[in-house]
Amino acid sequence: MTRLKAIAVKIIRELIRDVRTLALMMLAPLIVITLMYFIFDVNNEADIRIGIPHTTNETFIEGLPEDAEAVPYEVAPVMETLLDTDDLDAFVEISDEAVNITYKNEDPTRTTAVRQMVQSGLEAMKEEQLNSVMGALPEEAVLPSVDVEEDYLYGSQNSTFFDKMFPILIGFFVFFFVFLISGIALLRERTMGTLERILSTSVRRSEIIVGYLIGFGIFAIVQTMIIVMYSIYLLDMTIEGAVGWVFVINILLALSALAIGMFISTFAKTEFQMMQFIPLIIVPQIFFSGIIPLDNIADWISVIGYVFPLSYAGDALTEVMIKGNGFLHIWKDLLALVLFILVFVLLDIFGLRKYRRV
Repeated sequence: MTRLKAIAVKIIRELIRDVRTLALMMLAPLIVITLMYFIFDVNNEADIRIGIPHTTNETFIEGLPEDAEAVPYEVAPVMETLLDTDDLDAFVEISDEAVNITYKNEDPTRTTAVRQMVQSGLEAMKEEQLNSVMGALPEEAVLPSVDVEEDYLYGSQNSTFFDKMFPILIGFFVFFFVFLISGIALLRERTMGTLERILSTSVRRSEIIVGYLIGFGIFAIVQTMIIVMYSIYLLDMTIEGAVGWVFVINILLALSALAIGMFISTFAKTEFQMMQFIPLIIVPQIFFSGIIPLDNIADWISVIGYVFPLSYAGDALTEVMIKGNGFLHIWKDLLALVLFILVFVLLDIFGLRKYRRV
């Protein structure tokens, strides 16, 4: 126990003295999350500009949502130049026979928004026409009006795609930075000869690995807590479930990233080679984490997600932060993360055999 403690204290002291690594570990995730938060927030609030002839029915204009700006034109414009020069998202011409819509389509997301807004305006026109017809009917023939009430099982009418993506992003940044920094730090220990000097003593391989896990793990836990608290209390992200489970999930994810990073570092000889593992270890996890819908993909592809810890963490974080569920809905994901940690700790211990047989 004394030797294990000495190794852990050594790692902690080295990390405290390494200001650049600490800054990368603690501040970089906050900066990236903040940038993404404001970028998505700006995109969600962007106004849509729709060009229309000046003779367009006023009901259509009034039926457009508040974030849509109708720009009237008295002269028939040249579409090829108008949409670009006047920064319009679409031009809508309504006649008795048809509705002609020309989309700029520079951004398909905005095109989808325009399509929905135009549909809203057209529905307002149909409602006005229906009311005029109903007004001509005898009072006893008029059907009673129906009030539509909308309820949401998860979130609200103001929920955005970023709300769905944000819980998974927290887990991704926790995993990415812990994986990268722990792997490079252990690689540096090896290239500088520190690990070999420790191995030359009577310290067991298990004590070395556990000592490194404790040393790096303390900083990984601190980093996780900073990211979660920053996201909740400063970025004001909504969490439907218990905050404690968010901490537990991310801490387990951080420890699994730590164990995996230490294992992968045994295959790298330089820091550049460690970076080369990112496309293999990190990038695929983005696709299977839940950020990208994979409902309709082939079963054999979806099975790949089971070998990535971020897929379990992403599912658990979504259950807690968006759906407000607790342990009964996430225990399988927690168990999977614990198994990842145990398996890779054993692999880390086994991996040290190539440097010394004890």
